[in-house]
Amino acid sequence: MNAQGGTAQESTVQGGTALHLGLIPERAAARHGDVTITLDHDLDALPGTGRRLTYAGLAGHVDDLAARLWAAGVRPTEHLAVHKAANFDTYLLTCAAARIGAVPVLLSPQLDGATAGALLRRLNRPHLLTDDDKLRTCLAPLALSEFASTVLTTGPARPGCTPLTALAGAPRRAPVLPHPDRPALMTHTSGTTGLPKLVVHTAESLYGRYAPQRTLAALIRTPETYAAHLSPVHSRMYLALAVALPKGMPLVIVGDPEPAHVADLFARTRPGFVETHPNSFMAWEELADDPRRPLASVRYFSATFDALHPPTVHRLLHASRRRAPLFFQFYGQSECGPLTGRWYTRRTAHRADGRCLGRPLPGVRVRLATPGGRRATRERPGAIEVRAAGRATGYHAEPERFAQQLHDGWWRTGDVGYRTRTGCLHLLDREVDVIPHIGSTLDVEDRLMARLPELAEVVLVPGPCKEPVPVVCTRGDAPLDPARWTAATADWPRLAAPVQLPLSALPRTATMKVRRLELARSLGSDRPSPSRP
Repeated sequence: MNAQGGTAQESTVQGGTALHLGLIPERAAARHGDVTITLDHDLDALPGTGRRLTYAGLAGHVDDLAARLWAAGVRPTEHLAVHKAANFDTYLLTCAAARIGAVPVLLSPQLDGATAGALLRRLNRPHLLTDDDKLRTCLAPLALSEFASTVLTTGPARPGCTPLTALAGAPRRAPVLPHPDRPALMTHTSGTTGLPKLVVHTAESLYGRYAPQRTLAALIRTPETYAAHLSPVHSRMYLALAVALPKGMPLVIVGDPEPAHVADLFARTRPGFVETHPNSFMAWEELADDPRRPLASVRYFSATFDALHPPTVHRLLHASRRRAPLFFQFYGQSECGPLTGRWYTRRTAHRADGRCLGRPLPGVRVRLATPGGRRATRERPGAIEVRAAGRATGYHAEPERFAQQLHDGWWRTGDVGYRTRTGCLHLLDREVDVIPHIGSTLDVEDRLMARLPELAEVVLVPGPCKEPVPVVCTRGDAPLDPARWTAATADWPRLAAPVQLPLSALPRTATMKVRRLELARSLGSDRPSPSRP
């Protein structure tokens, strides 16, 4: 997404163009101050604010929180680690920190205490902004004075912590804009392959992600109501709103992804543009059967972060009552932002190839690296490497780890695939998820989802002896029918017996990706065995 003529939040410095997160709400409010923002939850950092804001109110809250952070001692170039419950106030706090020139470092609320502590130690005693729940649970074992120079909380006063409420009324500050090539935001990788890396974004690299999205979003002429359920600690949230706010789109921010709740919310707000994680879209398929038709108003669906099974795309498009709805599928990465994309219509969704990621976005180049320089094919896929203006500038405190993925300026994504003769990029697997003799695990999963509508999810992981083990979750946790499973898997005789789990038991990242390595480890653990059909 992006705005037509959306230059309000850009600044040109020494010939380069930058995206300053701290200015976006204020400048959007100057043009669209009365446009509404509907929340489905209260803001932890601003109790009593309510669930209906305007752009002008959003800008005022960001300015207020920036003043409170300054009063707490947060200064330009310093790190503010945000580790709290998922809430839209994370967006406000991030923009507030950026507004005073600090570097917000966004830590997933799903991190355990040991991982959060390791990342805080890597930051060398940053300011820490957290909440009462984190202080009572995962952070409780940590001696926070050793990990953080200042501890702020959205909750009540605690020993050694300063509540944000105590800083209300602090004098407002003029914005501070660091040089565009300096760190402006840190997020972290999903952690599906080990300890997360802290990804460093600058105002220039953020603009590199923003520019192609602006180009694409300029094709959307009507400012549809934009509903989003996105991780508030992922850079996608910030780029999405960098596009939506200058365009004057009414916002619906979804915190609770439970289908029944979302159906109620959408039936009331009637969004025209919906964006969320692929796994959330899978859960929202059941909205197609709701008699209130909560998806009837949707003109555009958009998914990134991970591959989406084609049956889900087909069902969602047919739940819309708009004349020609579109489903946008993007492929991207924390380090680079969106890289390729394509769209589906009602006519094309049924024959969609779930492995097709489309073509590179404007300004992005893609190549496939193979041994000996041979052409990558489905049978002999290559490593996907990219050049993109939105590529992050490093991993904080881990320059060697970042450099290992750079090859003559090409960034190695860690995925393998091939390109068709028409130029479409096909993703087959993450390099670490390849299972010998099975081909593409993602392709097998797509085909099983299409053959067995009763599946809510299926994930192929290596078992204790490296055999391909299907972990299956059914709708409503109904028992898997052994005969139907046997018929559906006849093409893959090497598959082990399926392991059935409740959907809620799958370990996930903040963007709802399944932690495949963790899931695979659990299959070989000493814990009680999951039920098998």
